[in-house]
Order: sequence, then structure tokens, then C-alpha cells
Amino acid sequence: MKPNDDQTGPLTGPIVDMTAPRAESAPRASGPITEQIRIRLKTPSKLRNLELALLVLAVAVSGGAIALVQLGALEALDSTVITYAAGLAALVLGVHIVLRVVAPDADPFILPIITTLNGLGIAMIYRLDIAKGFEGWESVGVRQMAWSALAMAVAVAVLIVVRNHRVLARYRYVALLVGIGLLLMPLVPGLGQTINGARVWIAVGPFSFQPGELGKIALAIFFAGYLMTARDSLSIVGSKVLGMRLPRARDLGPLLVAWAAAMAVLVFQRDLGTALLYFGLFLVMLYLATGRLSWILLGLGLFVGGALIARDALGYVQGRFNAWLDSFNPEVYDAIGGSYQLVQGLFGLADGGLIGTGLGRGRPELVPLAESDYIVTSLGEELGLVGLFAILALYVLLVARAYRIGFSGTDDFGRMLAVGLGFLIALQVFVVIGGVTRVIPLTGLTTPFLAAGGSSLMANWIIAALLLRLSDSVRHQPRLVVDDRE
Repeated sequence: MKPNDDQTGPLTGPIVDMTAPRAESAPRASGPITEQIRIRLKTPSKLRNLELALLVLAVAVSGGAIALVQLGALEALDSTVITYAAGLAALVLGVHIVLRVVAPDADPFILPIITTLNGLGIAMIYRLDIAKGFEGWESVGVRQMAWSALAMAVAVAVLIVVRNHRVLARYRYVALLVGIGLLLMPLVPGLGQTINGARVWIAVGPFSFQPGELGKIALAIFFAGYLMTARDSLSIVGSKVLGMRLPRARDLGPLLVAWAAAMAVLVFQRDLGTALLYFGLFLVMLYLATGRLSWILLGLGLFVGGALIARDALGYVQGRFNAWLDSFNPEVYDAIGGSYQLVQGLFGLADGGLIGTGLGRGRPELVPLAESDYIVTSLGEELGLVGLFAILALYVLLVARAYRIGFSGTDDFGRMLAVGLGFLIALQVFVVIGGVTRVIPLTGLTTPFLAAGGSSLMANWIIAALLLRLSDSVRHQPRLVVDDRE
């Protein structure tokens, strides 16, 4: 056993010298066969201890946010702070304990980051419940806590069942069928439900659920498995146009199928955000598999062209564009499906300014759907630009950890799946924040982990569980280091 003199890299710890013992009098032979091979032993306990310390900080931030909400809105503290903070702490502690057993080498930053985001979302939803006078099971915050518990339980189940992410590649076509089934489920008569103009929900008794949220995960698994096998043929270039090599015409089939599916979602389910999410996911994973920028340019051209045609042919898409381009026009502002919500959100962000009005001190409830589609503007009003930047930094760090997991992987399927899942989160955040700030047209997507909604919360916790499993697989292997020193 030799001391570890190199602490760089994702795995640190003592180094085992694998060189066979030799007599001192024996001459040392030349050549690579006699080079010393060292294996860096993993130290999972250090990773989990770091995670536990960060979880304590995350729960403290969440509990502090709830306390500030009560002080700002009610000017008093009650047991709700302890109830929500203790409930969140118990839930994430359970996930942490499971990670120590089934994924000891998992990334130590992912769980604390999403716990902080989930906790801040609960705090803001609770603040909106106070403003609207909701109590008990009528409260959206209580339902969000219940959904958080269910989402974490499902994430734990994923960690326990999926012990090796490579197994998922064998079921890529099953994932395709599941993804398509979940995507088409809202179109089933008697089961699908139209809410806010989009037919992406199903109703089961008193509960409603958005199956497409789970469908995006299934499709990400299929895309990673399919592109792993088809990357060689898709990487072949064809003719050269305007200085850029385009793909062969015979290889355009997968891109056209994905584009047609996205347009079908836009036409039949009336959901621009979901169409953009699915097609963007396929484009990014296609680029990752082939390294050809021409695929991105062709895909963007197809989607933009389809969106412009839909703007002229479909009234609700035209309404989205009008609200985006001419928000402060009185006719657009007062129209059904107009820009009232968008303008109110902009006024809320303007009222928050740089440092915000303070938790519990703003009027975010004036914005329709402030707890779901517009929770970003609610947080921006009371936390200000500084608070929003801090939240965005958490998302950047989460996506960066996902990309790091992908780039550190040893198999093509794991690399593409990790990057694809990280891109899902990044694209949702960009589309939501871009929509509420008038950078792009507004869509129906929700902010991951922050917004109220059980289907979105469950899907994003499953994504987190898969990233934790992938990171454990990447780290759960000794690193060989060749040492030819004397």
C-alpha cells in the first residue's frame, strides 16, 4: 500500500501497487510490461458525508424561506415552519440513506440541489396559499408536499430497480412504445382532458395527470439506445451545400419522423412547449451521436418552418405569437388567451427589481397560475434579480453535473442518456424563463422542481434518480494509473 500522492480526478483514496514483489538484486527489465499499475480506491463515505452536509444546508434554506414567508405575510411564526421543514428533511434523509446502500458512489451535489429547488418551490406555493386564503387539503402547498413524498418514493424505487443503467439499452424499443403510448393517452376519448387550451392531461377520478412528462423520459431512453446503434450510418455525410456537408437523403428518415411527431403534438394536443421539448431532445442527442452541426441546422429549419405554418393555420398558435410580439396592445391584452398573464408577470418582475420586495411582501397572486406556469415571476418579485440569479445558478450547476456524468462515462448509451436528461432540464428552464420574459413565445411548460404539479415533479425526480444511478456507475470503477517512476 502506497500513500496517495495524487488527489485529482473524481475518485480519490489510497493507491494499491499491483507490481509483483521483486528481489533487490534482480535487475529491472526495460519495457512497459514492468511499469507499475496503481488503482485508486473509491471513498464513497466521503461523498455521502459531503452530500449529508449539503442536505442540512438545503433544508435550512427551505425552512428559512418558509419562516420568512410567515413573517412577511402573517407577521408571526406558527408550526407550519416546523411541519414543512421536518417533512422535507425526513423525505430527503430517506433518499440519502438509500443512496448510501444502493449507490454509494453517486454524485454528492445532485440531491442537495434539487432539494433546495423543491423546498423553495414549496415555500413560494405556501406563500401564495396564504395570499389566497387556502388552508388544509385545499392548500396547494400541502398537495405539493404530498406529491414530493410520492416523487421521492418513485425515485427511490428507480434507484433500487435500475442497478445498472446499461440494462435500459436492451429495452429501448419497449421505451419507444411506452413513450408513444403516454404521448397519445390524452387523445383517448373519455380519458383525455383539455386544460387551459392544451389536451395533455388525463383524468382518473378526482386526479389529473400529465402522462407526457413521463413519456419524455421513455423517449430519452429510446433515443440514446437507438442512436448508439445508428450513429455510424447517420454520421456519413453527403453533398456539400454552402460550404457545409449535409447528411445523405436516405438518412433523413429519423429526423423527419421526429419532426412529424412534434407537429402532431402541436396540432392535436395544442401544446407548443411539449412539441419543442421532444424535438429539441432528439436534435441534441442526434448531434451528440454524430458530431454533425448540419443535423442541428436542418432540424431547427424544419421546426421553425412548421411553427410559422402553424401560426398562420392554427388560431391558438397565432394567439401565442401575438401575445409575444404585441403584449402591451390593449386588444391583445384583453383578448381571450391574450397577454394579460404575461404583462402581469412582467410588472411583478419590475416590482421586484434587484433585491425583491421580500418573501411575503409582494403581490404575486395577481398573476394567473402564479404557483405553476408563473412561479418564476413570483420568486422574481419577492427575491429580486439577485434571487433569480441564485436559482438559475442552481440549475446551471445541476445541468453541469449531468453533462459531467455524461462526458465521464465509458459507454455510448450512458453518455447520451446523461446528456439528454441534463438537456431536458436545461431546455425546460430556458423555455419557461424565456417565455415569461418575452424572449420567446410563452409555452405551457413548468419550471423543474419549483412549480406546482405532481406529474412534472415526479418526472423530474425520476430524471434525478437516473442521473444518480449513472454517476454511481461512472464512479464505481477503479481508475488505472500507469506509473513508470523508479
